[in-house]
Amino acid sequence: MKLFLRRVGYFFLFLIFWQGTVMVLGIKEFIIPTPLKTLSHIFHPTLAAKYQWPLHVQATLMEIMLSFLITAVAGNLVALLISWSRALKVLITPIIVFFNSLPKIALAPLFLLWFGYGLLPNTLIAVLVAFFPIVINTSTGLEQVDEDLLNLVRYLGATKGQIFVKIKIPNALPYIFSGFKISATMCVVGSIVGEFIASDKGLGYLLKDAQAFIDTPTMFACLLLISLLGILFFGVLSILESRILYWMPQSSVGGQR
Repeated sequence: MKLFLRRVGYFFLFLIFWQGTVMVLGIKEFIIPTPLKTLSHIFHPTLAAKYQWPLHVQATLMEIMLSFLITAVAGNLVALLISWSRALKVLITPIIVFFNSLPKIALAPLFLLWFGYGLLPNTLIAVLVAFFPIVINTSTGLEQVDEDLLNLVRYLGATKGQIFVKIKIPNALPYIFSGFKISATMCVVGSIVGEFIASDKGLGYLLKDAQAFIDTPTMFACLLLISLLGILFFGVLSILESRILYWMPQSSVGGQR
């Protein structure tokens, strides 16, 4: 609780510093608006009705949640296949590297041509952006098992399936959650990239629209809401990780080894 309050305090200090700097230096609103001006674009009833924040936040949130769900399931499944069979690893790894090396923003026009505007192309772009970290983290965790332990359980007659379920997967959980947290923030990025090109709603679409009219306060408001969505997802996953991996030291939970 103290840590949370300290972080909230730091955030308000940052807002005060931002407000004071803009006022003292006399920076024009179209360059950097004040926090009060930015927040007024979100909470003022007239401006809130004009920009339809709930509609755009809901659209972006749906893309993030759907892309994360697909990425979490598919990414861990691919990681399990890679770790299960060396032949599958040789087959699948070059394909994953190939798709990961493609510039995702270059694929957006193709998705727009194939699928049109809306949820599907934006979700697919976010999946492509966020897929690789989960595969890498999970497969690394599955391989980071003490070889002496593996030899012991094999000597005791454990099957390959039992080794995976009882040893490798529990050992990989910190890596899996690390991949989840990286993927969650990248799903936010991927969704916004998709909305820049293939959407008629969402915070990315509204950000692009505000840029066309040099509406800087609205742009900052969009960036603030996008950041809050990323922080929310990261925080939920961190809490879930601490609940599931309660037996691990806090220094080990929440990061790479």
